Amino acid sequence: MRRVWRGDRCVQDSSAGTYLSWIRRFRAYCQLHELDELPELTLDGARRFIGWYARQRHLDPRRLSSARTAVHALSRVYAVMGQEPPAWKAGRRARPPAMALLQAFADHILRHRGNPEVTVRKRLDHAGKLLEHLAQHGKTWETMTLSDLDAFLIECADRYARTTTADIACSVRAFARFLLATGRIALDLADSVISPVQPKFERPRPALPWSDVQRLLRAVDISSARGLRDHALLLMMSTYGFGAGEVIALRLENIDWGAGTLQITRPKTGVAFTLPLLPTIARVLARYLRHGRPPHTPTRHVFVQMKMPFGPLTSSSAVRHILVKHARVAGLDAPFLGSHVLRHSNAARQIDMGARPRVLSDLLGHRDPESLSAYVRIATESLREISLPVPT
Repeated sequence: MRRVWRGDRCVQDSSAGTYLSWIRRFRAYCQLHELDELPELTLDGARRFIGWYARQRHLDPRRLSSARTAVHALSRVYAVMGQEPPAWKAGRRARPPAMALLQAFADHILRHRGNPEVTVRKRLDHAGKLLEHLAQHGKTWETMTLSDLDAFLIECADRYARTTTADIACSVRAFARFLLATGRIALDLADSVISPVQPKFERPRPALPWSDVQRLLRAVDISSARGLRDHALLLMMSTYGFGAGEVIALRLENIDWGAGTLQITRPKTGVAFTLPLLPTIARVLARYLRHGRPPHTPTRHVFVQMKMPFGPLTSSSAVRHILVKHARVAGLDAPFLGSHVLRHSNAARQIDMGARPRVLSDLLGHRDPESLSAYVRIATESLREISLPVPT
């Protein structure tokens, strides 16, 4: 057990002794109740054990979190030994839309629009909000009018940012078009749906000066396994201009060490392309894979969580958390530290260094080349060269 935990680089020797004590108690509990140990290695099984132990000793089960962690650590040992313990948490099934109408809407936009899954989920969420709004006002999709849609969007405008409200309006149009196209309603409401006006590139994209990006990278403590992961992830994002989706989806088979290439897939479009594996990136990645990434993980994803069961990072919020944590250490207090800030910073730097707009647009995965103009506005060095004197 100690050998497995030591290999995971996440259990200190002092904690291992505590875990072993709890595991002995857990095994005694299984023997007393004639339970097979392996099936009990789940979160529910650990809770049953903790509840029993707390009743025996008149303790507060909420203060026995180390017992749950110990049982989880035992499950990890069985997994490394190839014994295939049950899933620690019961898997969540992907829930289909609650109503047959929303399921039909999902099928429609998949078939006729070819939207990626993430967009379909967003459209369904927005359509569900509309149906809830109608129900609260005694209406249904069959009886809704344009004034009902306007009232819904006005309510959204009071609750959400302008960009979010505009996105919801887009979903409402798509839903109305679906109802008309499938003969569910006779009146075309979609073209009359009004959304907030969004001037293109009204605000500059949030970006950091390149000197701050370098400070951020230097602030990462690479003496720990977690630090090695964070440094490799942030360096790739700042060097290649990756968004959170690209680094989260990166898998071991996407790295061709012999050819010195990276195979990347854009999460929104599904388009795959190949980039050179730069020597600095290769060294940092190799160091993380050798000394930071747990040796026995249930996934082929490159960047994994640094706690059992070492699954892949699952959302952009996890990347944002990593970024914000190290930005604080570096003393950066920018108010816009989202998961895309390094992507924008890279784009601005590339423009400052003279990258051709079309090449940069392709590297960043923009379908509309005009999107690059948003980055021109934050390329401060290039703008400084063409600035005009202020009249006095």
